[in-house]
Amino acid sequence: MHPELVDGLAMEAKTKIIFYILDGVGGLPMEEGGPTELEAASTPNLDSLAKKSICGMLDPVSPGITPGSGPGHFALFGYDPIETIIGRGVLEAAGIDFPLEDGDVAARGNFATLDKNGLVIDRRAGRPSDEKNRELVEKIRRVLTPQEGVKFFLETVKEHRVVLVLRGEGLSEALPDTDPQAVDVPPLDPRPLKEEAAKTSRLVKGVIEKAREVLAQEPQANFLLFRGFAQHRRFKSFQERFKIKALAIAAYPMYRGLARQVGMDIYPPVETLDEEISALEEKYADYDFFFLHYKKTDSTGEDGNFAAKQEAISTADAALPRILALEPDVLVITGDHSTPSLLKLHSWHPVPVLLYSKVCRPDGVEAYNERACLAGGLGRMATVNLMPLALANAGRLAKYGA
Repeated sequence: MHPELVDGLAMEAKTKIIFYILDGVGGLPMEEGGPTELEAASTPNLDSLAKKSICGMLDPVSPGITPGSGPGHFALFGYDPIETIIGRGVLEAAGIDFPLEDGDVAARGNFATLDKNGLVIDRRAGRPSDEKNRELVEKIRRVLTPQEGVKFFLETVKEHRVVLVLRGEGLSEALPDTDPQAVDVPPLDPRPLKEEAAKTSRLVKGVIEKAREVLAQEPQANFLLFRGFAQHRRFKSFQERFKIKALAIAAYPMYRGLARQVGMDIYPPVETLDEEISALEEKYADYDFFFLHYKKTDSTGEDGNFAAKQEAISTADAALPRILALEPDVLVITGDHSTPSLLKLHSWHPVPVLLYSKVCRPDGVEAYNERACLAGGLGRMATVNLMPLALANAGRLAKYGA
């Protein structure tokens, strides 16, 4: 996609676009010849809609590249995921409305469990409650005093997740993740990737050491892992680029944070998909574009729970009639990446996509799943090209040239 071209052609209209994002929806069979989670799920509504839509497969970044949630969503919103890369830390901080300042460095944190040998045995510390999370955060805050002219902020996000923010002079985002994203291995060292990151590296090491001391007696959450170090900067907004008023509805803070980075309005936190769709119905008259995010298709895949992911997909399908009842001009259903239960991680596999509008060209695909969408009319394309197609189907792109 050529951003300048699309931005220059974008125009206002009275049409409505909904992006129903089933996070991590793509999967794999658990055994050779078996179904994927999406193929195994009960999806009568998705399959019925697929017959009236144009379908295909999306590469969030590029073939073979496994995307994080940040690049995956930036691509969905029409932002080049390579040119506009942003670490998860900034997204996590923005998602909980933390007031980031220019130059702040933020990192996403996980409470984790280390065994007596210092090996990670649970990257999510058994998914503690939000209340337990706040209790642990408060313990660590008491020992995080300013160092080398830098202030530290540690904030609860949800369950096992926290966000760390460093504020001061001479900071850098050039640090690797300390989360190995594997078990039975030690945490990684926050060594500087560039010379100018030496100070930040020292400070992060200090935070980790103090947290370990404070959490030493905890049976599960006895360590902190960090990833996605990022320095705060501003991006050109959705409204500026596409002349469209957008609302993000998401249960999980990081996705609200990502939407905020591109200038979307944010609906107050909700917990369930039913509440998310109620918010969509409530605000439908007030906005032109809606980012509706469903997390359970991803978290169940990360847990390696095929049956739970299958059920989550069926839940997403059962909610579809309420969305269709709003009669959007364009409805896009896809994910930001694949999260196969087999791998328990994000993967490089392309993601099935469905685009419905009254002016799309139905392609004969009769089901919404990985194998069926391979034969779709959209073919296999970069996710960043999806937003221009949605705008075009909504009558929001002017003609190019005379």
